Amino acid sequence: MIDTKRDRAAELLLEAQCEHRRMAALPDDCRPRDEAEAYAVQDQFVDLMMAHYGGGIVGYKAGCTNVTAQRQLGLSSPFAGPLLSAFVLTSPATISSGDGFMRMIEAEIGFRLGKDLSDTGTPYVAATVRPALTSIFGAIEVVDSRYDDWTTAGALQLVADNVCTGFWVYGDESTDIDAIELANHPVQVRRNGVAAEQGSSANVLDNPLNVVAWLANHLISRGNCLRSGQLITTGTMIAVNGAEKGDNVVADFGPLGLVEVTFT
Repeated sequence: MIDTKRDRAAELLLEAQCEHRRMAALPDDCRPRDEAEAYAVQDQFVDLMMAHYGGGIVGYKAGCTNVTAQRQLGLSSPFAGPLLSAFVLTSPATISSGDGFMRMIEAEIGFRLGKDLSDTGTPYVAATVRPALTSIFGAIEVVDSRYDDWTTAGALQLVADNVCTGFWVYGDESTDIDAIELANHPVQVRRNGVAAEQGSSANVLDNPLNVVAWLANHLISRGNCLRSGQLITTGTMIAVNGAEKGDNVVADFGPLGLVEVTFT
C-alpha cells in the first residue's frame, strides 16, 4: 500500500475519532490488505492522534491474547499497539460517556519495564523478560473502535485502528512481582457494586509473562523495542464486559488492589 493510501486510511480514522462519527469500514481503496499494511496505517494513525491530542507513547498494549478471541477474529497470534499518554489514566478515574463510542471493559495485568528489551538475536521467553520488569499492577482497558461493529471489522482493520484504542486506567504499582501467582491470578469485576465478571491471568497466553515476551519479539520484528520506563498491558483476563453511562466499574485484583472507573 503506497503512502497516500496509508495516509488516507489514518486520516479517516482520525476524522471518525474527532467528529465522533463511526464508519462501517475503511474504503476498499485504502483498506489494509495484509499485516504489514495494517501496522503501517496504525503507525500513521498514532502519529495523527498524538499531533491532535498531544502527549506521546508511554508503553504498549497487547490484545487478543486469549485463544478464544483469536479464533473469533481469525487470528493465530495476538496483536499490539501503543499506549498514548492522552488516554492513560490512574485509578480511580472518571471518564465522560461522550469521550468514546462504547464502554467495553477489560481487566488486565500490567507491568513497568526497568530496562530495554532490545534485539539480542535470540527470541525472548517468559524467563528472559522477567528480569526486565520492575513493577506489576492491575488495569482496566476501556475498549473503543471507530467502526460500527468492531466484532466484524476483521483483524487487519482493528490493527489499523490501533487495536481498538480507548482509555486505559492502571492501579497502584507493586515491586513484589514474585509474590503474584502469574499463571493463575484471579480478578473480580463489579459494576455498581454487583459482581459482573471474574477471570484469571491464565486466560492471557497461560501467563502474562508470555505476553510480554510475545510483545518484545513483535516490536523487534518491526524494528522497534520495549524500553525502560514503559508500561505494558497484557490483555483481558475476563470476557469483554460492557458498561453503561453512569456506571461505576471496579476490578478487584486481590493483593494488587482495586482499579476503578466511573462513566459520568
